[in-house]
Formats: sequence, structure tokens, C-alpha cells
Amino acid sequence: MKRRYWVCLMLLTLWAADVLRSWYEREIALEIGGTYEEMLKRSSARFSLPFPGEGTWPGWPKSDAQLRFIDPQYGFVTPKSSDFYVIFNDNIIQSLTIYPQTEPLLLDDALQVVLDLQDQWRRGGWEDKKQKRFPPFADTPQWRAQLRNGPIGGTTYWYAGDKYQALLAMNRSKDSKHPEEERYRIFLNVGKPWTPYP
Repeated sequence: MKRRYWVCLMLLTLWAADVLRSWYEREIALEIGGTYEEMLKRSSARFSLPFPGEGTWPGWPKSDAQLRFIDPQYGFVTPKSSDFYVIFNDNIIQSLTIYPQTEPLLLDDALQVVLDLQDQWRRGGWEDKKQKRFPPFADTPQWRAQLRNGPIGGTTYWYAGDKYQALLAMNRSKDSKHPEEERYRIFLNVGKPWTPYP
């Protein structure tokens, strides 16, 4: 009887750990050109229902979730987001927009997010082809001053060969929870190239 009790307790503990892990690691895993159903199978976060027969339509996670962008070469992962939208054409993923944070961040934390994304892209072979006009983010006094001194902030464009284009932007943002602090919001859009590959 005791042995059965301990076996049941161990199984219950393993089940609870698995539930907690899936709750904590909520993610949307997708690939541009993939289907809604493929995305659901790969993802641990729940997602809004489709709009069949509606042509172009948006969808979104039903909880905070990180993005896992699937590509054998160009894949990357973002932090959790509370603002995350996927655009479908019929049932096919066309593009995504994500604010890769759950609240506006302090400047050091926001820079860490954008620099990590750029590092992942560099390692995967993405290129910042427009760096003369839209240089990549960097932790320099010049970049910090530009980000602090106005709402425009900064924008950079990255290309994954001729497969994808990414727009990454960051600017100061008011935060009602922390009205006395400098907070920053990050914006990321990824899709098929919408401007010619340089």
C-alpha cells in the first residue's frame, strides 16, 4: 500500500512539473509560409480561432508568449510578449508583429533585448544591408542619447537572404506603472521582403 502511495505521489509530481513547465514556457512556434494548423501543433500557447474563407485575417496568442521563428538557418527566439499578432492569407502565415516584452523596459533591459536579437540574426546569416541609413542598435553613448532624446528612437532593417525582412525599432514610451522612469518599447515586424533586397 505504501509503495502504491509513493508511486502515485511521484507520478502526480511529474505531471504537475510538466504542467508548470508548459505554462512557463508558453511559446508560439511558426514559420512564414506555414499553416495555422502547423503553428498550433508546434506551439505551447493557446491561439485565437481562425477566420476560414476571410482572405487576410489576424490572429494572436491568448496569453503572454514568446516567439520561436522556425527556419533551418534563419530561426530565432524572442522574449515573452503581451502584444503579438500573426497575419494569415487564407490559412497561410504571411507576417508577424511582436512587441517582445510584457511591459515597457528600462533602457539597459531594452538594449539587451534588441542586441540579443541582432546577435541571433548575425549568427544565422541575417544582414543589416541598410546600415548606412539605418544602422543596427549598439550600446554606445551616441545610441543612448538618440533613444533618450525623443519619441522617434531608432529603427534598423535586417534581411535573411531574399527570404525574409525584419524591421526592428525601439523608442521611449510612457508607462503608467512607472511614470517617473524612462521606459522603452520595442517593435519587431517580420515577413517576406517588402522592400527590394539591396
